[in-house]
Amino acid sequence: MIVRTLEQVAGTDRDVAGEGWRSRRLLLRRDEMGFSLHDTTVEAGSVLRLQYMHHLEACYCLEGEAEITDEATGIAQPIRPGTIYALDQHDRHTLRVESDLHLVCVFNPALTGGETHDADGSFPPSEPPGE
Repeated sequence: MIVRTLEQVAGTDRDVAGEGWRSRRLLLRRDEMGFSLHDTTVEAGSVLRLQYMHHLEACYCLEGEAEITDEATGIAQPIRPGTIYALDQHDRHTLRVESDLHLVCVFNPALTGGETHDADGSFPPSEPPGE
């Protein structure tokens, strides 16, 4: 059984930040759950252009407001508390944050821990477990 608090993760190698965002990674590949689970915050005014080429991601909004745009279709959707969005097709998307956003995010395959976004808004591919 794994029991871990956000306070235990803060300030460790599981606490990763970039321009306008912070991801506290509660579960990682080394936890052997088959996915990673992150407590993520994104600052108001941030505009993130992302595409996870090697991962699928689902995010559940706990707090804040944003708009997510599917770059393939141009369709924009509001993100508010109680909203989930799932990037099930490695979707290129833009997240425009109106007020500080608090998300719970799941990645498959699981992240290893230190990943930050590449120039194209992606994370590098995860190596299979055991490598």
